[in-house]
Amino acid sequence: MRHGLLGGTFDPVHVGHLDVADAARRALALSTVTLLPAPVPPHRRAPEVSAAHRFAMAALAVGGHDGLRVSDVEFDSPGPSYTDATLDRLAARGVETTALFFIIGADAFRDIASWKNFPAVLDRCHFAVVSRPGLAATALREELPALATRMVAPPCGIPTEPCIFLVNAKTALVSSTDIRERRRTGQSITGLVPAAVEAHIVKHGLYSHPTGAA
Repeated sequence: MRHGLLGGTFDPVHVGHLDVADAARRALALSTVTLLPAPVPPHRRAPEVSAAHRFAMAALAVGGHDGLRVSDVEFDSPGPSYTDATLDRLAARGVETTALFFIIGADAFRDIASWKNFPAVLDRCHFAVVSRPGLAATALREELPALATRMVAPPCGIPTEPCIFLVNAKTALVSSTDIRERRRTGQSITGLVPAAVEAHIVKHGLYSHPTGAA
């Protein structure tokens, strides 16, 4: 069985995140994709709502989706949720990390050189890089030429050694930043987040104030 991981701040989780998860799952025949909400993101500013709310929204988002799960493994550490540290925690639980597929949008992977323990982290698991609006996954061969020899595009076999899979797929043009701004300005977010997530946001008044505090 093949398992994928999709980390993120999820502030809030939206349909684009689910598109990325689904694209990787279909392209690589993954049995499951687990969302890993990060209490403290390493490469972004502090989230606008609490980790508890963000975890709850992620759990609501995966409800009813076969093969999608959510995990609180990132909550085991009080510090930033570095991918390398996450893999350490999973390895300590007996998980063979070299068989995992770490799923990420092409826009985020473009900055992989800034990650902690780069490039060694690329040897710890497979990476499944999915297109985002404005950046096709396969364009990363030119964007990151030093990594091009490690990149393959499905359909293909799964090498024994960790590699970078480039998954070209259509994903929704939506961002958490846009959703937060729409809430602050009183605009609808219907269709940008799963219905259960929208209900949670409205019920708790999330992102409706300048600070977004909740």
